[in-house]
Parts: sequence; C-alpha cells; structure tokens
Amino acid sequence: MQNPDVRHVLATLPTTPGVYKYLNAEGRVIYVGKAKNLKKRVASYFRKNPGGRVSVIVKNIQTVDYVVVDSEVDALLLENNLIKEYKPRYNILLKDDKSFPWICIRREPFARVFKTRKKRKDGSKYYGPFPNVTVADALIDLTQEMYPVHTANYKIDATNYPRSIFRSRLEHYMDHRGLTTETPEEVYQTIILEVEHILKGSFGKLQEKLLAQMLHLSEQLEFEKAHFIKQKMNLIQKYQAKSIVVSPTLDDLDVFSFLEDENKMFVNHLHVKSGSIMQSYTTEVKNTRETSLKETFVHAILFIREKMHSNAKEIIVPIDLDYSEIKGAKVIQPKIGDKKKLLDLSLKNASYYRLDKIKKQKLLDPGGYAQDLLLKMQSDLRLSEPPHHIECFDNSNIQGAHPVSACVVFRDAKPSTSEYRKFNIRTVEGIDDFGSMIEVVSRRYKRLLAEGRSLPQVIVIDGGKGQLNSAHSALVALGIEHKVAIISIAKRLEEICFFGDAVPLYLDKRSETLRIIQQLRNEAHRFSITHHRQKRSKATIQTELSQIPDIGDQTVLKLLKKYGSVTAVAKANFEDLCLCIGKARAEKVHTFFKE
Repeated sequence: MQNPDVRHVLATLPTTPGVYKYLNAEGRVIYVGKAKNLKKRVASYFRKNPGGRVSVIVKNIQTVDYVVVDSEVDALLLENNLIKEYKPRYNILLKDDKSFPWICIRREPFARVFKTRKKRKDGSKYYGPFPNVTVADALIDLTQEMYPVHTANYKIDATNYPRSIFRSRLEHYMDHRGLTTETPEEVYQTIILEVEHILKGSFGKLQEKLLAQMLHLSEQLEFEKAHFIKQKMNLIQKYQAKSIVVSPTLDDLDVFSFLEDENKMFVNHLHVKSGSIMQSYTTEVKNTRETSLKETFVHAILFIREKMHSNAKEIIVPIDLDYSEIKGAKVIQPKIGDKKKLLDLSLKNASYYRLDKIKKQKLLDPGGYAQDLLLKMQSDLRLSEPPHHIECFDNSNIQGAHPVSACVVFRDAKPSTSEYRKFNIRTVEGIDDFGSMIEVVSRRYKRLLAEGRSLPQVIVIDGGKGQLNSAHSALVALGIEHKVAIISIAKRLEEICFFGDAVPLYLDKRSETLRIIQQLRNEAHRFSITHHRQKRSKATIQTELSQIPDIGDQTVLKLLKKYGSVTAVAKANFEDLCLCIGKARAEKVHTFFKE
C-alpha cells in the first residue's frame, strides 16, 4: 500500500454497511465488493502478506471509492448492480442467469404468483429482487398457506376454471370464511391485493396470524410445527427490511442532497437507472454570502448532471427549488416512500464525505487544521488571541446533597485529561449553584497564580447569566478579570453569553466553534457527574462498621461483600473474620460488637 491517498482513505472509512470500488491509475474500476463494515473489510486487503489474487489487486489500486447503504441486503444488491455495470477485471462476473430472484404476479384473470429470474415488461407486477432463493420461496410458501393462491405454470380463466383443482381450494376458502355473496373472481382479487401488501412489506396482519398460529400449535404440543412457523417468521422479518437499492418502481432518476458547513456545501448525487443505483458522486461547493442556498444548490445540480452526462427525466431533491433553470426534467420533493429513502441515503453519503474531508485534513496537516479552528474561534468569540488554552466548569448536586464541581481543560481544541480537576464544595451548604461557582473558580485560579502557571485564554461556564456573573465576581476578587475572557453556554437554546452583554450570541448550529464549546460543556458535565456518583457511592457505605476505630472503607466493603449485612458481621465467629480481613482488624471488629 504505497499510495498515500489509499492510506488516508483507509483511516477515514466509516464502519457502516456499504459497497467499495477499487480503481486503477487510469480511473477504471478493477474490483467491486460489499461489506457489513466498510472499514474492516477494506483494511483486510492491506494486511501483511496477502494471498495471491489479493496481492495482485492491491498492487493495481490507485483509488478507493465507496457508497454507504442502510443494510447488508442493500450492499449485496448494489454490489451485483455495479459488477454488471463496470464488469471489473478481478470480479467473477455475474451472468444474467445468476441474477437474483423476483416474485411475479402475472396479469391474468386468476393471477399466478411465482418465482422468476427474468423481469419482463408484460404488464405483470414484480416484487424484489430477493437476496437469495430461500426468502423468495418462503414468501410464496407463506402466501399459499394463508390463501388459495394460484402458483401452477398454466393460465386459469373462465373456460378452464370449473374443471381446475384450484376451484375447489378457492371455494373451500370462501365457504370457510362465509364469503357466499361474492363471486370467485371478486374474492380472488381481494386475495391478490393482500398478497401484494405482503410482498410490499406490509406484514402486520400476516405476522399477527403467524404468531397466533404458532401459539396455538405450542398449546397443542405441536412443537416441531410451531418451530417451522417461527423459522418462517424470522425469514419474513429479514425480508421486511427490503432493499431500496433496487426497486422496480424507480427508473432513470437523479437524487440530489446537500449538507451545509458554514461557507461550504457538500452535494451528493445518486443516479438510478432501471431501478438500480448506478453512480454515486459527492462534491464540495463554495457557498458565498452573495449567493442564496437555493441558487448554489441549483448550480451544483446543473454542474453534476453535465459532469456525469445525466439526462434523467426526474430529479429528487430535499427542498423547493426554482425549476426554470433545470429544463427537461421533473423536480420532486418526496415526503415518504422509496424516493424519500433514496434521498436519506444520499444525505448519508454527503455526511460521510464531509467527515472524510475533516479526518483527512487532520491526518495530513493536524497543526494547520487546529490553527484554522482556533483562528475561527477567535473571530467568532471576539477574542484578542487564539484560544489555545480553554477551561470549562460545571457543578453537580442532587437536592443539595454531596455538592461537587469539575474543571476540564482543552489545549488546541483537544481534551487535556491529565489537567482535569474535580472539587468538593467546602464553603457552601444546601443548593447554592452561584456560591459553588464562586468557590471553585476562586480556588482554581488562586492556585494557578500561586504556582506561577499560565491562565487560560477563555473560561466557559455551564449555565446562564447567574453562573456567569458569579464566576466573573471570583475573577474580580483575584484581580484577573481583564486577563481572561469568560463566557457561558445555556443548554436550552445553546446561547453564548458574555459578561456585561445584554444580548447573547447565537452561533451557527453547524459552526465548529459551537461544536468545541458544546464538547467542553458535555465533557465538564460528564466529569462532574462521575465525581458526584463516586462521592455519593462512598457515602452509602457509611454504616455502623465505619464507626469502628481504624476500620477503613475498603475493609467495610470486604465485610459487606462477604457477609451481606452488619448483623451478619456481628454474628460472625472470630476465625472467619481473621480469614476475611486479617487478625488485627478482626480483633477490633470482634471487640466492637462484643462490647
């Protein structure tokens, strides 16, 4: 793996299901594969001493591309589509007679329901494809168990219906359910509608019937049959998560989604042809203040369609657009259904592309990335210098009991865990968050000043203006209020408050500055809560045993762990106590309860 681009891709790959493509120096796809976990699967190719075929593939890899999907089934089906599209040199090409199975409902008076590997444009309805024959067969078996479905390889109409075996099955079904007023044709149409619901994934009623059938068989001690029903239910649950990667209702359309990131926009494009995703492409677009979001998005759509040579007549987008610029195509903003799922999948790919860009920047130039981030924070927070050193405080108590506080430290926008500090509140009684804040801020910076250590550029307080004013008063008392910037973040609206400012600052929700401040706040809260739990847990072991002279908490825990209660410890014989805590401590415990 000499190519640095490949190395950086491996470091940033997601751990989600997906399909990966290996491209050579000419940009040709040489291999396509599926993965339950993209990161693990792709990394497995680049281990030391790979096998013969793998080593040949790896030598020719110049670029790694991937598409994120929702499930393993989606990955399996998309892999099949892409292999047929690109015909990669190192894949075993899938022939048409090895295609995935479909279930067809033939367009006939008494519609046949059967499995097929060929999907024809004959007016019939096709459902699938299915990841394997087992699932398709199970569905057909289930529909036959539930309904008198015609599955034979001959057509039934008015001429041969009276003589067919199928007639007796359908009429038995009608008699059993009291359907005496409807005609066989009407009843069968109703049956086919229910079968279609099942094949579409509407399994509610079917699952209820199967569950009732399974419970009934169990009550009759027919466990083997009940287990058979359970296996079928499991197969149906797998099918229930049916793929949107291949859908017979989707044909020749473009899917576009975007993700904003301050002055950037990440736009993803999925091209769907003949019901299959054939292309996935994501690009980064600059979003200037002079251009509106919609204008930028429309320009990106036009650019990508030209670049990918797409003339799809239908375009799926997440927002309302001015369609006049996108000529020759119908623009749709779906709310539900397979098209909405495709839109969500497109957005997921845009999101992973953005994360990859950030990870690659950190890998290639960690110092530059941190410096850019600190300069952005300096600008957003109106600071006199970049905030290389930031500290954040959070208080924790439950109804005034065991009040504690915590201080976390970030250096160059990263946690410096060795500098985290926790505080037990000493001077404040009851619930007094403001008093607690004054105490811990005073103690923290009085010590830093005494030790001659540098002060942070920014102090972040978890809370509103009351906590902010309290912390500021502590800085005034120490005479350092002009040496340190101090802000607070309120959880409800994520508003940033500055001391003395009447109007809070509302940062862009996508802002990296807000993300760092939120990370500081969350880390301080986590650290404070952890300390509070530890203190509370320690307080709960203060029992009668703690009153014994020279018996510490660890000894108390040992005794309670072995005997379960103070009463049991008091009744224990001296020899057992010696084995548990040693002779010296056992004498003290034995004497205490004897007296």
